[in-house]
Amino acid sequence: MNRRPPPPARRPSAPKVPKRPLAELIAQRPLSPDPTTSPAPLEVRAPTFHPYLFRRRLGEFPQSAAPGDLIQLMLSSGEHHGWGLFNPHAEIAARVLTSQPAMPDADWWQSRLASAVSLRREILKLDEVTNAYRVIHAEGDGLSGLVVDRFGDVLVVEAFALGMYQRAEALLDLLSPLCGTQHGVLRCAPLSDEHEGFNAEPVGSEFVPPKVTVQEFGTQFRIDFAGGHKTGFYCDQRDNRKRLASLVGGKSVLDLCSYTGGFAIQAKVLGDAADVTGVELDETACQLAKENARLNKAKVAFVQGDVFPYQRDMLRNGRKFDVVVLDPPKLIRHRDEIEEGKQKYFDLNRLAMQLVNPGGLLVTCSCSGMLDVLEFSRMVAASANAVQRRLQIFDRTGAAADHPVSGNCPESEYLKVLWCRVEA
Repeated sequence: MNRRPPPPARRPSAPKVPKRPLAELIAQRPLSPDPTTSPAPLEVRAPTFHPYLFRRRLGEFPQSAAPGDLIQLMLSSGEHHGWGLFNPHAEIAARVLTSQPAMPDADWWQSRLASAVSLRREILKLDEVTNAYRVIHAEGDGLSGLVVDRFGDVLVVEAFALGMYQRAEALLDLLSPLCGTQHGVLRCAPLSDEHEGFNAEPVGSEFVPPKVTVQEFGTQFRIDFAGGHKTGFYCDQRDNRKRLASLVGGKSVLDLCSYTGGFAIQAKVLGDAADVTGVELDETACQLAKENARLNKAKVAFVQGDVFPYQRDMLRNGRKFDVVVLDPPKLIRHRDEIEEGKQKYFDLNRLAMQLVNPGGLLVTCSCSGMLDVLEFSRMVAASANAVQRRLQIFDRTGAAADHPVSGNCPESEYLKVLWCRVEA
């Protein structure tokens, strides 16, 4: 007798927590908790070492806890589990800061920030090669929901979590002396309204410049804080840009989704490529890429347009390149976008394969954390099979070392770069 399968488990509904005025939600707060009050306890029914605690893992939300509050995480047995930042409006309702018994205070935050800066300045010695690098990499530095990039004399904070946004100004006050910077910019992450229940316009410290010029291995790039995506520049591809330059001498290069020209300009300046073309849909980014090329006296042709029709036009015209770089923006932001995003990656790579001269190189990237490197590799291989090109993946790399990966958060290893030779 066939039994009907059990119905799928119902997803826990969001608790009915009244929304607070936006001004109250985004108000800045100190790093040390109020000594006259005790943090509210929150039951963790399904404990994990992961820094994300989704609402389905938690018990009833404490009525006394406000969005962004520091809370004590307790197991059902009453045992201490850790400390975290609480947001009842988010699917990730608690972000774990530490599992230690001691409550995080200003000294705890200072120690965490100093450790992150030490990695970049003392161990990696990034100041010797660039003044544009990631200072805080969220979960990779034990600060879930917080990203900070350094661009010359400016620190740019991007907050993915409400609790981190509320503490951002206090964190900047601690970080600036550690980094030797003078200015700060604070912005919330894309889709923060949908994910965290708040939104806010970017704000900057007094006299913060609208643009700065940074250098990477001697090549100069301008950062536009008003019009840039994310924090304004993709520091994660720094080492990959340098490696690409070592492979392109005297060759033709096509940089698809070139943003402000990082790969394209380094291919010309550091790599002495014969000719370089960059294609970028965003008009503001494309204009900044042209400005960066002029800044470095680099002859690079930047085209403002969609890479899908551009590639099809090149195929119809019979144009091919010795090296093609494909670095699209994040195509998978939610779990319900996985299949659609995979199809976009497949289609982009299928077209890019056909633009590579026999024996040429394809450097293809994905910054979607929900697509792991093995699945991305299989998808790229399938796109080669679809157009009957033989593919050799000779290396896999990721983000630069200033983007460390947390052992408890596999998603923090988000960037995947495949280095491929494409044969006829």
